[in-house]
Amino acid sequence: MRIRATGAVVSGALALSALTGAAAQAAPGPDRERIQLPTAESVFGKQVTAKSKGFKAAAVPKVSKVTVNGGKDIVLGTTKAKTFSVSVTASHASNIGDAFVYFWHGSTYEKTDGILIPNEEYASCKASSATTSTCKMTYTVDPQWELINDLAGSWNVAVGVLSADDSGFAWIEKHSKTRVQRYSKLVVNATPEPIKKGKTLTVNGTLSRANWDTGKYAGYTQQSVKLQFKKKGAASYTTLKTVKSGSKGALKTTVKAASDGYWRWSFAGTSTTPAINSTADFVDVK
Repeated sequence: MRIRATGAVVSGALALSALTGAAAQAAPGPDRERIQLPTAESVFGKQVTAKSKGFKAAAVPKVSKVTVNGGKDIVLGTTKAKTFSVSVTASHASNIGDAFVYFWHGSTYEKTDGILIPNEEYASCKASSATTSTCKMTYTVDPQWELINDLAGSWNVAVGVLSADDSGFAWIEKHSKTRVQRYSKLVVNATPEPIKKGKTLTVNGTLSRANWDTGKYAGYTQQSVKLQFKKKGAASYTTLKTVKSGSKGALKTTVKAASDGYWRWSFAGTSTTPAINSTADFVDVK
């Protein structure tokens, strides 16, 4: 028997009701209640966990691979919900009957301040052999309701796997990590256009990212951003200098115009914000 865990009960400005599908729950503030985390018993059922008490190590399913969002970071803007998938490959003598993956955020398991659970009641498992299956689940996150800025960055991936005959289960609270990031934007504008060779070209720009607290985009300040140039006909960009983003994420520098080509800004990203290149601005040098 399977009993799907419900969402945590939290308090504060972002208090949410119990959940039936995927949701990241935030419990902000010093007066927050502790988030209720799933357990093997709450997910796979009391009968299963009772049956599994005292089982031998050989009866524990082996988790060989967990893939989150195709191996990519989970990046969200300010308004659009994102759905992504997770797959778990595991094996057991009787094969795999079910799997459960959830994500938790916090400095320690005991101090979890965010949780994300799957949309489905059960994972969809497909056998690749008599003993091995890959199980898939999907998750949907809406940044307007389920995320705050403090939840950006590294999240822990917890994995549970149940054997097909209910004789054993694996429950790994800290299997691996993934990142949930705030969508970034980067723009460039080189002036004047066109320009005479040898004259000073001013390159402006703005680096911004999603602010989940306000539902708007805001400048990302004090970040190192590279100014890059690609000569007309060339195959790749060359970095000319690095500039720190200022107030409201503003970028500005000057260079001497030497030849026709494309100018762009390039941001390497941080743990909370993905890397991004601006679109290119072509400048004709006379």
